[in-house]
Amino acid sequence: MDPKHASANGRKRSQRPQKSHREVADELRARIRSGTLRAGQRMPTQARLADEFGVERGVVRQALYLLQTERLLTNVSKGSPATVAPDLGFSRAGTGPGSAPQPTMVTLGPRIAAAFAAPHVEIEALCLTSVSLNLAVGEGLRQIHAGRLNPAKIDVRVLLPGRDIDLAFPVPVGGRRDDDPVHERWLAHRNAQVQVLQHNLLALRATHGIDVHVTFRALPFTPPVKLYLLNGMEALFAYYTLTRRKEEIDDEHLELYDSEGTQSMLFAFEQGAGLRDTTFVEQSHLWFNALWETISSELVLTI
Repeated sequence: MDPKHASANGRKRSQRPQKSHREVADELRARIRSGTLRAGQRMPTQARLADEFGVERGVVRQALYLLQTERLLTNVSKGSPATVAPDLGFSRAGTGPGSAPQPTMVTLGPRIAAAFAAPHVEIEALCLTSVSLNLAVGEGLRQIHAGRLNPAKIDVRVLLPGRDIDLAFPVPVGGRRDDDPVHERWLAHRNAQVQVLQHNLLALRATHGIDVHVTFRALPFTPPVKLYLLNGMEALFAYYTLTRRKEEIDDEHLELYDSEGTQSMLFAFEQGAGLRDTTFVEQSHLWFNALWETISSELVLTI
């Protein structure tokens, strides 16, 4: 336990309209979930928080009581500063490490938004198209544009299947054809998602002066799983589960083997949450880096 008060990040009283207690709670919750405020650590005083957010102490107190009801804080009172809960409530609230697995878009968005509260945001992903990553990053971007988050640096690395490989999925039942519309549609979709993600993140350089780096590399195989690594502290893992379905592509009715990645069940692991979780996070980083540094290659966007 750190007996010292957590930093209030040196922010000055805002000149914007006063925040609500829910907005204050949202930002403090993001800091707790990202590890900026650690389990067992004392919060800044209510006076310091009121000055940082440009609000009255009553607003801060309401925000702290809200977080206490979520079991993220303890000892909220008018006296001494509150403490970040030793047994963090968000681990049981459905989106944090230790919670039951949930569909990707239920878990990934809140976890990435929380990761954006760190001064240096590091996101690494291995996936099929990056559509889930694009959707999930949106909440963090909205928080930045709203002035609630202000990271100094963002580094994103993404591994995706290469354009010329024979994908295991999505693929027509019976295998890939020479004029395979399924592969061409996947490739166009992958490229579009890459360009949108890159554009949205790099735009933060001009709008907020954030040091942003986004890099993509191509894998020579179809990943059977998806993996997201957040700030060196969390690993989020899901299986791509295949289904057989019919779809019309270019006026042709085809049977496909495919997976709906946004619905894949995501398992969360956290550094420091026990030997099992810590080892999984560490080994996931080793695996990702090994792929990045050995058999991956430059990602080609042309079709």
